[in-house]
Amino acid sequence: MVSAAEQLAANLNFSALAKAEELKKRIWFTLGALLVYRFGTYIPLPGIDPSAWEQIFSKQAGGILGMFNMFAGGGIHRMAIFALNIMPYISASIIIQLMTTVSPTLEALKKEGEQGRKVINQYTRYLTVTLAAFQAYGISIGLEGAGNVVSDPGMFFRISTVITLTGGTMFLMWLGEQITSRGIGNGISLIIMAGIVAELPSALVGMFELGRQGALSTGLILVVIVMAVAVIAFIVFMERAQRRLLIQYPKRQVGNRMFEGQSSHLPLKLNTSGVIPPIFASSLLLLPTTIANINAGQGPEWFVTVTALLGHGRPLFLILYISLIVFFAFFYTAIVFNPTETADNLKKHGGFIPGIRPGERTAEYIDYVLTRITVVGAGYLAIVCLIPEMLISYAAVPFYFGGTSLLIVVSVTMDTVAQVQGYLLAHQYEGLIKKSKLRGRRR
Repeated sequence: MVSAAEQLAANLNFSALAKAEELKKRIWFTLGALLVYRFGTYIPLPGIDPSAWEQIFSKQAGGILGMFNMFAGGGIHRMAIFALNIMPYISASIIIQLMTTVSPTLEALKKEGEQGRKVINQYTRYLTVTLAAFQAYGISIGLEGAGNVVSDPGMFFRISTVITLTGGTMFLMWLGEQITSRGIGNGISLIIMAGIVAELPSALVGMFELGRQGALSTGLILVVIVMAVAVIAFIVFMERAQRRLLIQYPKRQVGNRMFEGQSSHLPLKLNTSGVIPPIFASSLLLLPTTIANINAGQGPEWFVTVTALLGHGRPLFLILYISLIVFFAFFYTAIVFNPTETADNLKKHGGFIPGIRPGERTAEYIDYVLTRITVVGAGYLAIVCLIPEMLISYAAVPFYFGGTSLLIVVSVTMDTVAQVQGYLLAHQYEGLIKKSKLRGRRR
């Protein structure tokens, strides 16, 4: 049965959007912020020779460096001031969230509510600066050792590179927070998605050019396009999939009136963790190999070995990638959904699952169901991310047609559209309330 809210959402049109002034302001702010981000990916890092770097990047574009460039929206290819993108912030978030499970202090802060979250966010920012500075210094060392890329190598170049790249990451972190609070959608996710979408046309042209040159067969190009469409449809289906638990409310008496017991559903998403596991997994795999790839085969022997083993399509990379995706699918689900808290809220409002005792047994049952569907969700993420990655490694297909990039684009788009519909619904309800008040005054 379709609810009234769903019927109203189905009737939304552009005229409703035109009347929602607050929503239009949020959309324009989001577009403006993303435009600023894209502009920054074209500002080159001071003190480097773009043509020399272009030659080095073209040799490394098929490995981890190419994948990092995808998340950076082409910033690595152009070695721009936003080359690190938002990845240090994501890495810092991973570390802080992992530490909340082992540190009593952070766990206590997490339970304090809004004030505790502010303190944890501040710790995340400090760690972001540290990681960004570390990565930026590694990039500066790698650029100096990569040939004639740096016009004037030395300590001044290293310091300026660290300040520029770290400042770029912190600016993007701030910009993402502004989009979340004053715009539409999750700012961090939108920044990553904008970088991927902006580079899709050039990746598509590059793939067709490889086909024209004979490097890729026409059949393989058709397979890639069909696979991309099939993966998108599969992602949409799985992201909308839910397991609904029946919740029953008993009869209750208010005054002299007896109200019948009501029933509702507790929706559990098949993929509760969303797009976080692939991003976290990619971020952790990119972090230790960034410096090694920029050195282009130079440096310590273990650097070269790690770079070779973590190349796309290599068994170690695939095993680590899938393992991290599965781990973060369970880990992030455990963070965002607390069965005990949900069971307590149901008990407080008189709700119960038929056949399950309220309280601890309900929490155990919800946790049991959530674990089972998370197994399916983690398997879905692993399949979506693994098959295209193997095709990329063995057929030289651009990264932008991989499962991770398509998952990010589709998931973020669905979340953003859902928020837009929510604002439109709220606007229409406000309009109905105002009309009813005006009618009451006239009477």
